[in-house]
Amino acid sequence: MPGYVALVLHAHLPYVRHPEHARSLEERWLFEALWECYLPLLGVLDRLAEDHVVAPLTLSVSPPLLAMLRDELLLRRFDDHLRRLTALAARVESRVAGSGFAAAAAFYRARLDAASSAWAALGGDVPGALVRHADAGRIALITTAATHAYLPGLLPAPASIRAQIRLGRRAFAALTGAPEPAGFWLPECAYAPGLDAELAAAGVQFTVLDAHGLELAAPAPSAGAAVPVLSPAGVVCFGRDHASAREVWSRDAGYPGHPVYREFYRDAGHDLPERDLDRELGPGGTRLMTGLKLHRVTGPGPHKEPYDPARASAQARAHAADFVARREAALGPARGAPAPPIHVAPYDAELFGHWWLEGPEFLEHALRRLAASDRAVPITLGAYLERHPPVEVVEPAASTWGEGGFGSLWTGPSAARLWRHVHHAERAVRGALSRCRGAVGLPGRALDQAIRELLLLQSSDWAFMMATGEMIPYAEARVRAHAARAPRLASLAEQPSIAPADAAWIDALCALDPFLAELPGPALRDAFDPWR
Repeated sequence: MPGYVALVLHAHLPYVRHPEHARSLEERWLFEALWECYLPLLGVLDRLAEDHVVAPLTLSVSPPLLAMLRDELLLRRFDDHLRRLTALAARVESRVAGSGFAAAAAFYRARLDAASSAWAALGGDVPGALVRHADAGRIALITTAATHAYLPGLLPAPASIRAQIRLGRRAFAALTGAPEPAGFWLPECAYAPGLDAELAAAGVQFTVLDAHGLELAAPAPSAGAAVPVLSPAGVVCFGRDHASAREVWSRDAGYPGHPVYREFYRDAGHDLPERDLDRELGPGGTRLMTGLKLHRVTGPGPHKEPYDPARASAQARAHAADFVARREAALGPARGAPAPPIHVAPYDAELFGHWWLEGPEFLEHALRRLAASDRAVPITLGAYLERHPPVEVVEPAASTWGEGGFGSLWTGPSAARLWRHVHHAERAVRGALSRCRGAVGLPGRALDQAIRELLLLQSSDWAFMMATGEMIPYAEARVRAHAARAPRLASLAEQPSIAPADAAWIDALCALDPFLAELPGPALRDAFDPWR
């Protein structure tokens, strides 16, 4: 009996939309992910389809990302970003012609041309392309919480847990036109006992935990994390495979650190003279990462050699072969297991192409090799369950992925101040819902926008930024903004009449943060209701 490999990609970015700025620096996160990750991933799926390679994977797409991929303002701005970056790549190519960097510059020019062609062919509709691949059986789409909230942090506010899960599923359906999916990605793989009851009540059938969430379960599963189990509420829990995570994620031993791969932290935006960068500068002439990086990892020191795309491509294929060979060697029958073992290998989708430039090529060749394997069969999580429904019931342990494995990045001292604001705002919005759930007109708009602001405040991204020291001022500004807006909107929703100045403020906020505008007010409001 063969073992199985389930590659799971989780695509998520925080909801960032700043119409008040002509060129928001933070909106570049989406633009970088589009040309570096999502369009190359669609290229991988297209080529596998053309070659009739059957190697399905599971793809989780978050509602914030889907909302941005449906936003006309952001899509127009991506068009402009792609044109500017293509022009910059041409200037870089001209500048380094005849040098050791010429091959790298030509590579980027070709990659950007391919991205432009793919974008035009799609008509800018990335979600639609993903749904077409899902309809053809090449991927299985799942989703996550409405704003990727760290759900264990909301345990004192069960109504918010309920809303995050239910609105995440509803938003996915509204933004893709696909049915609400059976699977649910727990943000940060974060689980706490009791969450499974809310997942089950919302219609979720399966999710993924880090391996120790199953290994420390009570009672201990007979096969550890090698085979999925049932939670007390009947949700199927898959365990993340340690080895496949280490091979890709480890800073010291992971594939992306190989010397021939592209060096992420050396960028043309910091190396080129300012006159060559033209408009690719931040406020006050701030140097920016452009995505055009002409050096390879080389070694641990500051010296970096020119990037050689051909060598890197060959290494990506070799690493793909190694990855599959390791899965084949490890996937023997699990002693005492009630079903064939499955290696669940989940990764952030943005790793492939952004942080690890060669990642999409690695992914494509790993899938090709898995498709030809009779010992490590590629499969989606849902398809595995159809073949081998679990029967063993355990209570998984509280767990997360990330440093430490128990949520310190999202609840530790650096992020602790966030939770006070989250719970104050939740009480204000929940109180308004209990008193004026049926509000219409302007008070109804205020109530619905209060819900949106609360959801955005609950995003796990702000805690992560605070804990890792990345973009702390931006994260703190977002927390302050949403924490102030949600209670004020909730208060306005309860007023019998609203002053013109407050009405104008409500209109401005609805235009500024139209997150989940696709969902009508009743769908937003009843997601908090424990009886629905």
